[in-house]
Amino acid sequence: MYMSVLLAGACTQEKNQADDSAPLVGRPEVNVADGVMTPEVLYSLARVSDVKISPDGSKALYGVTFISIEQNKSNRELFVVTLDGTEKKQITQTSASEQGAVWVNGGKGIAFLSNESGSSQIWLMDADGSNRRQVSRHEGGVNGFILSPDETKILFFSDIKYGKSTSDIYPDLPKASGRIIDDLMYKHWDEWVETIPHPFVAAFDGANVGEAIDIMEGEPYECPMKPFSGVQDLAWSPDGKLIAYSCRKKTGVDYALSTNADIYLYDVETGKTRNFTEGMMGYDTAPLFSPDGKYIAWISQERDGYEADKRRLFAADLTTGERQYLTSGFDYDIDAIQWLPDSRSLYLTACKDALTHIWRIDADKQIRPLTSGQYDYLEMDAAAGKMVAVRQSMERASEVFAINTETGEATEISFENKHIFDRLKIAKSEPRWIRTTDGKQMLTWIIYPPDFDPSATYPALLYCQGGPQSALSQFWSYRWNMQIMAANGYIIVAPNRRGVPGFGQEWQEQISGDYGGQNMKDYFSAIDEMAREPYIDADRLGAVGASYGGFSVYWLAGNHQKRFKAFAAHSGIFNFEQQYLETEELWFANWDLGGPYWEKDNATVKRSFANSPHLFVDKWDTPILITHGERDYRILASQGMSAFNAAKLRGVPAKMMIFPDENHWITKPQNGVLFQRVFFDWLNKWLKP
Repeated sequence: MYMSVLLAGACTQEKNQADDSAPLVGRPEVNVADGVMTPEVLYSLARVSDVKISPDGSKALYGVTFISIEQNKSNRELFVVTLDGTEKKQITQTSASEQGAVWVNGGKGIAFLSNESGSSQIWLMDADGSNRRQVSRHEGGVNGFILSPDETKILFFSDIKYGKSTSDIYPDLPKASGRIIDDLMYKHWDEWVETIPHPFVAAFDGANVGEAIDIMEGEPYECPMKPFSGVQDLAWSPDGKLIAYSCRKKTGVDYALSTNADIYLYDVETGKTRNFTEGMMGYDTAPLFSPDGKYIAWISQERDGYEADKRRLFAADLTTGERQYLTSGFDYDIDAIQWLPDSRSLYLTACKDALTHIWRIDADKQIRPLTSGQYDYLEMDAAAGKMVAVRQSMERASEVFAINTETGEATEISFENKHIFDRLKIAKSEPRWIRTTDGKQMLTWIIYPPDFDPSATYPALLYCQGGPQSALSQFWSYRWNMQIMAANGYIIVAPNRRGVPGFGQEWQEQISGDYGGQNMKDYFSAIDEMAREPYIDADRLGAVGASYGGFSVYWLAGNHQKRFKAFAAHSGIFNFEQQYLETEELWFANWDLGGPYWEKDNATVKRSFANSPHLFVDKWDTPILITHGERDYRILASQGMSAFNAAKLRGVPAKMMIFPDENHWITKPQNGVLFQRVFFDWLNKWLKP
């Protein structure tokens, strides 16, 4: 999927090597002038994630990433807070960026990853942060881990070498830089594929991790699957005898064309593996054994090659293999799951009507929401009848909340950013249902500037979501941030156009094979209705977006009939034929475009490629800003460069910003601040004359 940039804040922060020569990156001093959100304020916010509840349900453990703009790096620390919020303690203070922390020894200790020794390894400490010691020394490092239920074994994953390097083939040319390639998937997202992750299992005596066994020894397949999977695709059975893992056992062209990942069961005692979901053709991920060990649940997609297919909740009897489709009556994607102690009910997260909430499904397959409100719940963890979760919105960055499992009432307990938000003027976001050209109702988020005055007039920005099948819910982003856009005096119009999840599968699927069709009409419906409001200046409209949103901006530039006065596109597709042969995950292009452009008799292909933005450059007449990362192998930077060159050759005012060290997102702090400055300088120039 051409994923949107929503995940950038949570998933793409680089692990920092321990560096005692530089000041420790911690909570920065923040200057909030006149209550205005600026790039510097935005990047001063703490990024909260990875919450875990203690076994007795009394405390929450979570991580906080702090950013140093000056040092151009981040650092992650660990915190513990009681569920009533009365006691909070920072339990680490190092430059080693502690990751993946979990409670151990009944809540008396904490296991975590640290690169303090020079590579990422497993460490232990007491629950108060004392008695810190390294317990693993695995060559190549540890990227993630799960302890067995009795804590006598550790399942972890680590990178292994993939394929032969040039020096392996020609040992007498050790300094040759050329890569020899004979199959597809030689690049993936932002890396040349020279290593892949494999799962390992090792004994653990409470002090040291023993010799590790690669449970996929000799298999040229990645597990967990890149780029987004992690420990959520690995699981222990309650008795510690089985390991479940998700893997797409394909390479090269087959990998590039297929999404058929299965759940495999590995017997720890015999070393034998069996495919538990054989015959299920789409992604099968996130396996989770029931507490009584009788069942396994997982998230499944039905169709091979369709990455945005409905994410369904399945469960199966481990003895008989009988499968149940638990969410057949629920027309929304399942994002995460957790068993309740009764082994019959599960908590899950799902997005409905542009809000991501925690739900509960019981043995009768009845699904009811637990939480409510204009928020997104990103994570949850439950124990001893208690629950904690990470929540965010367009008005607040992520924080940890304690959730009442009976009423769904949420109480903030982390308050990592309260001292900043208390000084900010907050831009209000509200839903508005807009009628589309085919007579449907479309939820559109409208975000108003702080101190909004309905008697004044404001420029407006049409926000074009990425994905294309990514939820446009109450997200908080460190690039496409609604608060900073509104703080710059813009009204933001963010339509949940065709293709986004949260409104049923029919709404989500419509976009495939119709990139230049109904979803573009949805954009026009939203901006045209809002432009009629007296507080929006219809002569000062802009359109912005990244990934599929970047493509949307390029397409609108040639088809907007002079609605807009400025555009800004990041990592967008400009030329579909070029994109088809440049991208790596070809299953996506095959499904959403209908196939390769040389299939001349394929009606979907003909329609898709006829809507390539580069074919409408003759109509470009509006100033455009183009940004791209050169390490973006999903949509190559050549797409942005081509669009910029076309604009300049057409005599259209254009500016381009290329990041040699960034991928599909922008992850480095100074690059993030630079992006915001250039972005608003450009928009202000053309929309605030």
